[in-house]
Amino acid sequence: MHGTPRQTQPTPPAQPTPPPAVPTDQLRFAMPPLHDSVEDERRHRKERLAGALRVFGRLGFEDGVSGHITARDPEYSDCFWVNPFGIPFKHVTVSDLVLANSAGQVLDGRFHVNQAAFTVHAQVHAARPDVVAVAHCHSVHGRALAALGELLDPITQESCAFYEDHALYDAYTGVTVDADEGRRIAAALGSHKALVLRNHGLLTVGDSVDAAAWWFITMERSSQVQLTARAAGRPVLIDHRMAVATREQLGGDLVAWINYQPLWQDISRSEPDLLG
Repeated sequence: MHGTPRQTQPTPPAQPTPPPAVPTDQLRFAMPPLHDSVEDERRHRKERLAGALRVFGRLGFEDGVSGHITARDPEYSDCFWVNPFGIPFKHVTVSDLVLANSAGQVLDGRFHVNQAAFTVHAQVHAARPDVVAVAHCHSVHGRALAALGELLDPITQESCAFYEDHALYDAYTGVTVDADEGRRIAAALGSHKALVLRNHGLLTVGDSVDAAAWWFITMERSSQVQLTARAAGRPVLIDHRMAVATREQLGGDLVAWINYQPLWQDISRSEPDLLG
């Protein structure tokens, strides 16, 4: 009697040995640059300012001649670079930027500045010496949130970055052309990174142009999410402890700078004329 033939399992092919891990110190990770001179830092801020304006233009934040981003000059701390009045965000170049003092007088450049911009921005810069850049535009969802006179709720990871770190300016006085009104807005902002201007829009600040721009972009998107979620039902709030913990992870200007880098790389590579 013959036994059942023994079944043999095929020998699995040998797995190739993966290459060794690349040492961490050899991996590229973008960090804010250090500058060798005031001139180098000034050029850097102007490039990032022109780039941020173009990004805002792409995202539809422009509304007529409203909206502006200011960047403090690294040498003359009471003077600020800003987009020229009446030039489309999408067309701004470094050479178009205007340097103005805190009174809105043009010191360098070929164009006028938006005086309403300096009424607010100059007072924010004066009250916050830690701030390099201030962004304010009349974006759609930011204005919608502002029309409700409400703050962002902690309903997403992104909105938690603003938890207990933004404020409401609970007044509307028309187009801001009064320095006292600018000071009141700066006082309402306090030490926060962002402000909801009731019936007006959003304002954000940062220790770099990149950070201020990112805070505005993600605040506008968070406003959109909140309005959309509320229209669909009742949003579930993230509890205080987790909201604070998330803000501590994601709410710093360095994190904002890092988040903004893909946008900078995209705009600077696809539209290199902005550097002209």
